[in-house]
Amino acid sequence: MKTEHECIRRVLGAQNSEELLAGYKDWAGGYDNDLIELGYVAPMLTAQALIREVDNASARILDAGCGTGLVGQCLAELGFRELDALDYSREMLNEARNKGVYKSHICADMNQALDIPANTYDAVICVGAFTLGHVRPEAMTELVRITRPGGAISFTVRDEAFQAHDYRSHMLKMEVDGAWELKELRREDYIIKEESSCRLCTYRVAA
Repeated sequence: MKTEHECIRRVLGAQNSEELLAGYKDWAGGYDNDLIELGYVAPMLTAQALIREVDNASARILDAGCGTGLVGQCLAELGFRELDALDYSREMLNEARNKGVYKSHICADMNQALDIPANTYDAVICVGAFTLGHVRPEAMTELVRITRPGGAISFTVRDEAFQAHDYRSHMLKMEVDGAWELKELRREDYIIKEESSCRLCTYRVAA
């Protein structure tokens, strides 16, 4: 049976960055327990997708839109240690810091240019940020910029947002422009008890 969570409704319904940050500030402490109970499978599924393209455990990986660090925990369990965290919410980033799996913790808005040099990372993973009221599809261009040529990017786009915000058109334009090459795109479960799904995408950055 479909289960809806008040905090999920609040952040997906945010009308501006102030409402979004307020929602995550209030939710940060209970986020992990709430989503694990609801069956939040997207972090592990996306981590597994990324490691199909990244077989070097010493690869430097950015967890973009890291939230409380659930994705970082998954990658650490899979043997990766060179992980950096980036999130817009300081409260969520503090929860991620407490996981002890990241080398650095960056507070930044993914809808703006990132203060990260080009070609910094071997791979980028992004789970939960490309969704309603969060990060626009144009941010994908920045993820490519900060990833080295030949590096991998794996991310989810929540299904409600995939068409509503025209993510696919932006992804296709970047393919046509030669920025990246599609390796995998499939629909996957996102939060089981919520009966939500996402598009799980993996790209290889152009060499």
